Amino acid sequence: MTTSDARPAPRIDAGRLRASLRQLGRVGSYLDPATGLEGVNRLSLTDADAEARRLVTGWMEAAGLTVRVDAIGNTFGHRPGRDPDAAPVLIGSHIDSVATAGIFDGCLGVLGGLEVVRALDEAGVATARPIEVAFFTEEEGVRFETDMLGSAVRAGRIALTDALALTDRDGVTLGSELDRHGCRGPHPVDGPPPHAYVECHIEQGPVLARAGMDLGVVTGVQAISWQEVTIRGTPAHAGTTPMELRRDAGVAAARLTLHLHELAASGAVPGLRATVGRHDTSPNLANVVPQRVVATMDLRHPDDARLDRVEQDVERYLGHLAAELGVEITTRRLVRTRAVAFDDHVREVIGSRVEEAGYRSIPILSGAGHDAQEMATLCPAGMIFVPGLHDGISHNPREESTPEACANGVDALLRTVLALADG
Repeated sequence: MTTSDARPAPRIDAGRLRASLRQLGRVGSYLDPATGLEGVNRLSLTDADAEARRLVTGWMEAAGLTVRVDAIGNTFGHRPGRDPDAAPVLIGSHIDSVATAGIFDGCLGVLGGLEVVRALDEAGVATARPIEVAFFTEEEGVRFETDMLGSAVRAGRIALTDALALTDRDGVTLGSELDRHGCRGPHPVDGPPPHAYVECHIEQGPVLARAGMDLGVVTGVQAISWQEVTIRGTPAHAGTTPMELRRDAGVAAARLTLHLHELAASGAVPGLRATVGRHDTSPNLANVVPQRVVATMDLRHPDDARLDRVEQDVERYLGHLAAELGVEITTRRLVRTRAVAFDDHVREVIGSRVEEAGYRSIPILSGAGHDAQEMATLCPAGMIFVPGLHDGISHNPREESTPEACANGVDALLRTVLALADG
């Protein structure tokens, strides 16, 4: 660390970090009727997300960061280094949420980055390279059905014009929502790549807690496939139409859901995760045979080739299902991200700094998608995972991590960023 003997080493303020997470969590908060807990509903570019953006941007400015916003709404706070022309070390994540969220997903990485800057400022530490803290637009992909959208545009995987034209279920475009909230910035989405990218995130799973670990050093992210499946049958009276004459879209959707579950749960494809998360039925009436179902398939596997084969197998199954039940089935690709292995050097820096601080850690593969996987195509990237409570439940109001665990993760982030910014 670049500190003099007269200055204390920078330290993370666990209480301040927790307070900022709580305050941001109140933006878009709601009372969950199932649990009685306060949750967060802050879908991308809604009024709540716009309010959260203003809050976090204000915190960036109060911390002395120079803020810039690009044409997809990605927001960056810049802390200068001794060499103003050096590529920065970028800390990032997201502040948008799913509709049933807790307060940690994504937000820990952004507010943890802000806490890193505050700690460096309080200790009077200058770094050779600049440091930047960022939050990316529509990481969750819930509203506009393309996850890691802002970082994917920054990395060049998705064209800006295509991203701006995406629509939500009401036909509202992402570009119009950026404009409505004043979130479309003047800066280009491309530009020189960062020197490195580091993200601190809750694990969103049970591995670290069950292993008794303080932190996880993330090795990479598994491949992800999202498809929308539309099944068209024939509406009919539930009481008068014989079973053998029905073309029931609901039955086909149920068969698909069960098939995917059995495929993943049976172990026939080790490591496969399969989920039907959205299931919209029309006309959705008690006494009418379903005419149309629109569902989503979420398939994930650590190996790209294996996931490709699963997709092909599912496509064949859908063909057989359509023929057997007399329905029409079409699919639309939403997302296909490849498996990513994080940079060896960044992983080594994270691992050595975690060990230096005395934290117990294990290497861990991420089952969820993150902005880090997009940024890894631009620059060396890595991630730090923080364990959660309640078996690591996430995308749920019960999502929880202790103040100590969060502070440990952000302390490891601080140590890593210092090493990269001065290395």
